[in-house]
Amino acid sequence: MQRKLAAVFYADVAGYSRLTGQDEEGTHRLLSIYLDTMTEGIKDHRGEVLHIAGDAVLADFSTIVDALTCAVEVQRELEDRNGDLPDDRKMQFRIGINMGDVIVDRNEIYGDGVNIAARLETLADPGGACISGTVYDAVGTKLRLNYEYLGEQEVKNITRPVRAYRVLMPDSDAGEQQTKTTAAPMTIENPSIAVLPFANMSTDTEQEFFADGITEDLITALSKLSGLFVIARNSVFTYKGKAVDVKQVSRELDVRYVLEGSVRKAGNRVRITAQLIDAATGHHLWAERYDRDLNDVFALQDEITTQVVTALQVQLVEGEQARVWRRSTENLEAWQCLSQGLSHFRRFTPEENVKARTLLHKAVTLDPQYAAARVWLGWTYWAEVRYLWTNTPDDSLVQAMEMAHEALALDDTVPEIYALLGTIHLIKKEYDEAIAQGEKAVTLDPNGADVTALLAMTLNWAGRPEEAVGLIRKAMSLSPLYSAWYLSVLAHAQRLLGEYDEAIATYLASIERSPRNISAHIGLAVAYGETGCLEEASAQAQNILDLNPRFTITKFADALTYKEPTQAERAIKALREAGLPE
Repeated sequence: MQRKLAAVFYADVAGYSRLTGQDEEGTHRLLSIYLDTMTEGIKDHRGEVLHIAGDAVLADFSTIVDALTCAVEVQRELEDRNGDLPDDRKMQFRIGINMGDVIVDRNEIYGDGVNIAARLETLADPGGACISGTVYDAVGTKLRLNYEYLGEQEVKNITRPVRAYRVLMPDSDAGEQQTKTTAAPMTIENPSIAVLPFANMSTDTEQEFFADGITEDLITALSKLSGLFVIARNSVFTYKGKAVDVKQVSRELDVRYVLEGSVRKAGNRVRITAQLIDAATGHHLWAERYDRDLNDVFALQDEITTQVVTALQVQLVEGEQARVWRRSTENLEAWQCLSQGLSHFRRFTPEENVKARTLLHKAVTLDPQYAAARVWLGWTYWAEVRYLWTNTPDDSLVQAMEMAHEALALDDTVPEIYALLGTIHLIKKEYDEAIAQGEKAVTLDPNGADVTALLAMTLNWAGRPEEAVGLIRKAMSLSPLYSAWYLSVLAHAQRLLGEYDEAIATYLASIERSPRNISAHIGLAVAYGETGCLEEASAQAQNILDLNPRFTITKFADALTYKEPTQAERAIKALREAGLPE
């Protein structure tokens, strides 16, 4: 059978039998008009109507964005058409959208990918739409829409629960609701905050990293408070350089409070403005402007953090004050090198990794007691092993371990040290120790999205994908605008659980966000290979070689860290069948 990944669109009229019972001919005439409207809308959005049965429409789109945009615009047009009709004669469609693997036969599509879309349609409101978790992950923030999480739904004839989201249609009362990505909204008893990137007001654009460093330090300090939910760096930095509406940020990140500000650095002086806003009311809880010597910047960060905590009335448990205010360096130049180095490291390419290492080495030279610089230097060595950027992985791993232990001897409160140690032990296939170190990192930083996601990654390799799914979902809630590699971790877990349709869709969503994410291309090639989709697997093999011409199955096999040997054997077999070189 021919198979493909499809964006499946399924629509049906709510209460069609009732309408027909009241006026059979009139209902059919109206249905014909509405079906024409829907068909034209589908064509306008590059979709294809595959089947119309009575009042039900099945369509296929090449992209999820097209399918979801079509659903919203068609529902808006049908709502306008319903405006002149009495309430008991209005005709409203429900729409379900899924992204999944389907069988193609006689110009129609079949399989669970279609069935899930049909089941989601029954969960939608009349005049609305409901999407699967795979659609939600793939769309991300591409559309200016809000969603309500409906939980894991048990649906007819589908063996596994389906993660479902209701689309909150624009220009409706529901459209003013908050996006819901967690089980319950945050309250003042458990306050939530997003620290937006502080704007660089200096004339020197090279000082961007300085403003970013201020922002990151504030996030780090606040995230160490157990009574405060803090959105991770990856999510808030998507707003960098943009004019934003605080209420929109609140809805998109599901937070009540927003801290924003600006930095102006000139010579040996720095001016920082900051304001804390209650997004629910738009009221400013606190605002201040500081003009200080550059050497006072660390004390100034502590002062801002103190003011935020006081304004939110967070009760600090004994000992937390010391953890919040403890600082790894007082050397401003070393801190600036670290901030610059991190900006290069997070681009995840071999060239940027080298630039990051140079700056982090300089930070360590400037302040040999700087624990954070040493641990991030260790991460650059780990990265070249993880992404196959080095011909001497054993030497790089030794360097990473040395940096981690040196950092630990300087400061045992930095969560990234334990996360690094955990991933090093994972590469060495010391699974119990890898998990233990990862759990220490999460304990130290309960709001740490990245350390939580790294522990989920470790659990995948250790043969515990069910637990990994729960953890990576938690990381996604901590960082609603999460990085693409979070999706790769989720897709890996889905593949290990045999949920191939979901895994393929999630890998594609990861690649759509980060096309140069080689791990996602490798995982997708394996998933296609394991399901017999060799043409698709071969296409991914070419993408892998385009990203890393030195890639070989032998190098890949050496880097695999599965606890269960059969998992490694299956992955190698799939890549071999995809046509990658030995």
